[in-house]
Amino acid sequence: MTKLLDMAIEAASRLSPEEQDELARTILEIVHGGDDEVYVLSEEENAAIDRGLAYADRGEFASEEEVAALFAKYKL
Repeated sequence: MTKLLDMAIEAASRLSPEEQDELARTILEIVHGGDDEVYVLSEEENAAIDRGLAYADRGEFASEEEVAALFAKYKL
């Protein structure tokens, strides 16, 4: 990483979380040529991911029967 980019990141770390997210979206648009949109998770989606990771950390996984029932319900 260049010294200038290091300086910019250091300065960005002092921005509010909202400003940091906006800056991150802008950087990603530049890096990806502006072709790809960056999906930003909602608070509910972030919370669901956190819950799922907590279940996994505790070793709590769905049983084979629960997975089969879900697949049957949605005809997967």
